[in-house]
Amino acid sequence: MAYRYWLVLACLGVVFGSNAANIEIKDQTSLKQKVHQAIIKFEQTDRKQWAFQVDRFENEEGDITSSLEQFTPWHDVNKQWSLMRINGNEPTTKQQKKFIKAKRKRANKKQSDKSYSVKFREIINLESLRYQSESATHIEMSFQVTLSQFGDDTKEKLDGLLSYNKQDAFIETITITNNAEFSPMFSAAINEFSLTFNFINIDDAILFREHTLEMKGTFAYFVEIDEVSKDTYSDYQYQTLVE
Repeated sequence: MAYRYWLVLACLGVVFGSNAANIEIKDQTSLKQKVHQAIIKFEQTDRKQWAFQVDRFENEEGDITSSLEQFTPWHDVNKQWSLMRINGNEPTTKQQKKFIKAKRKRANKKQSDKSYSVKFREIINLESLRYQSESATHIEMSFQVTLSQFGDDTKEKLDGLLSYNKQDAFIETITITNNAEFSPMFSAAINEFSLTFNFINIDDAILFREHTLEMKGTFAYFVEIDEVSKDTYSDYQYQTLVE
């Protein structure tokens, strides 16, 4: 009885698998075009023209920190960011100065090192896109991932999944997970990894809605890595740059 049940499932799998393959072959070029245009749409959004708040949370080996930050489009990098709350409290003058100094240092690093930020056209290998499923509103696609920032050891060890919003023609979610242990740097081993980006479409501008990172592993064989971080964006308002 069990063998017969397995055989029926196997036959159904062959039939359904064949249909899915035909759909995949037929629509492969269309999928690539959709995702390519969605990436361009994201890249053409000038996020420096939007004011917003970001609520940050991080749990690193049990050390929990949080902050509420405000970004305003100023030409002067020293005026762009303000710290509204830190660990649930109003920040002191010293904490404000430290916060602004860190933001300025990060901005300078981005300007001097163009490889600092991750680009989605580098993450999403268009040639590897594969149709997974579809609903009335979204198309799910898988893809191969290589994060150059993590080195060559991530090759074929990271799997990508994206959700494409059919109505507004943009990538709504990107999720990256590992299928094997990898080493992003010497003496570090990551055995659990999950990185998720969620986006929102406001007036045809593709903006961050939320991104989360969960990572577990070891460093120098003895130090445990157990990190969870989450950034949530809200209160978007389009503004011109302030002199």
